[in-house]
Amino acid sequence: MFLLCGLGNKGSGYAHTRHNAGYLVIDRFSEKYRIPINKKMCGCRVGMSDEIILAKPDTFMNLSGRPVSSLMKKMGISAEDILLVHDDLDMEFGKIKIKWGGRDGGHKGVRSVADTLQSILFYRMKVGIGRDLSMASEDFVLSRFRGEDLEVLRDAMDRAVEAAHTFFFEGKEKAMSMYNKWRSDL
Repeated sequence: MFLLCGLGNKGSGYAHTRHNAGYLVIDRFSEKYRIPINKKMCGCRVGMSDEIILAKPDTFMNLSGRPVSSLMKKMGISAEDILLVHDDLDMEFGKIKIKWGGRDGGHKGVRSVADTLQSILFYRMKVGIGRDLSMASEDFVLSRFRGEDLEVLRDAMDRAVEAAHTFFFEGKEKAMSMYNKWRSDL
């Protein structure tokens, strides 16, 4: 059993904001593979198939650790079999990157998960949201995607879903090799 967990902030006021990129990937995966997110378990909204659990912690971003850890324990999921999806302010908008371990880079949701698990050793998929230097970082991550961003966002979500599927069903190394490369000029 695998766990694909997207980070975001609960509530309609945060829907479709850049900080909710993790939730958006889970929603797109749910839609594409017809795994409805229709259960509540361990403080998460959950969808399940025979092979994979989709989860969105039903908390605010900086409190994501406890529900993620609880769900992992309840379902017997190891750090090797989780892919935590989150936004990354320091990556080019639309780029994705899968990595094992590493520091949280100032991302409070990732920090919460690492603190609760007492380890940084788990897989993450970072979804680049870019940066707008004319805005404070806190304001930018909570801003909604604009019309001109929607095509890049759709492509990024589709690539993230393909990468997650490859990660779980064809191998972690293959997914990292295939999807960590991206050029914006293509």
